[in-house]
Amino acid sequence: MALNIEQKKAVVAEVAEAANNALAAVAAEYRGLTVEEMTELRVKARETGVYLKVAKNTLVRRAVEGTEFECMSESLTGPLLLAFSMEDPGAAARLVKDYAKSHEKLVTRLVAVGGELYDASELERLSSLPTYDQALAMLMGVMKAPVEKFVRTLAEPHTKLVRTFAAVRDAKQAA
Repeated sequence: MALNIEQKKAVVAEVAEAANNALAAVAAEYRGLTVEEMTELRVKARETGVYLKVAKNTLVRRAVEGTEFECMSESLTGPLLLAFSMEDPGAAARLVKDYAKSHEKLVTRLVAVGGELYDASELERLSSLPTYDQALAMLMGVMKAPVEKFVRTLAEPHTKLVRTFAAVRDAKQAA
């Protein structure tokens, strides 16, 4: 069913808004996936904070103009599914990677982050980025380590003194 001009404008506006707010984008070819498989993918996308859209490439090209995903315009060919990471830069990559493991017909074509277009092989690297919570935990661990070491260093002389007194006491009691 063909879209009229108003529907096309709505699709362009919707994709443009998602592209403006997104942190990363993945384009994957979905040829051969059934409706049930696509529905399952959309459900997983909603759960992980990923905006998923299937639209005509000409409409997507118009939508990404002026955004950091404009670099994808030249490479948009064939039936593509666009996944935009809205909350976590690696969310779309993780979604596509995990879903492609069980559905071989989902093939990654493009990966874009920070205004740079990457080859599909970079999907693995993007998907391995930590989530916000994981990054915070890693940062806190790094920040906490020097303080812990300082406290251990301060406590060590007292600990050695107590051990020495205990050894002298044990020696006197044994004698």
